Amino acid sequence: MYILFFKRLIDIISSIFLLVLSVPILLFIACGIWINIKEFPVFFQKRPGKNERIFTIIKFKTMKMQLTENGELLPDGERLSGFGYFLRKYSFDELPELWNVLKGDMSLVGPRPLLVQYLPYYSESEKKRHDIRPGITGLAQVSGRNFLNWDKRLALDVEYVENISFSLDIKIIIKTFFQVFRASGVSVNPDDAETYLDEERGKTEA
Repeated sequence: MYILFFKRLIDIISSIFLLVLSVPILLFIACGIWINIKEFPVFFQKRPGKNERIFTIIKFKTMKMQLTENGELLPDGERLSGFGYFLRKYSFDELPELWNVLKGDMSLVGPRPLLVQYLPYYSESEKKRHDIRPGITGLAQVSGRNFLNWDKRLALDVEYVENISFSLDIKIIIKTFFQVFRASGVSVNPDDAETYLDEERGKTEA
């Protein structure tokens, strides 16, 4: 019953409450981004969700659209703004995803929605991560966030899918709160984060 009904009900009630509660914070952040990088404060990106259905995730923008002389984007770390650094450090850039939760694209807790280009590189077991809605936070995130290697992260996603319960979700949410408060377990500089799954496993296959 929890997976089929109550988990979604909790997502709806919680996302409405948190969105209303965080309106002043959302407006402050949006203004800060506009002033800091002089660009539209949010960005949209396609991600695979439940049953690999593609949806559009919404996040606060933390990097400037700076190009090289050849018209290519500079490395992520060089484009990260000062205000963006702060947002990433305390995960404020994830707040707009509450809208995705309310819409039903995501859940508060679940495997993080990764890039569409990764879909061909999951093992049969790892594909189970798409049996449920992706989450704003998840078991992998509270177990090391983006310092875990891909095999471990994806294994934890599958472990969560196979053991979903109300008590597990509560534990993950509590751990997430303390991690965010301490700003621990996250690499703020995108260039220091994990490698790209398609590049890593593509090389292995080659």
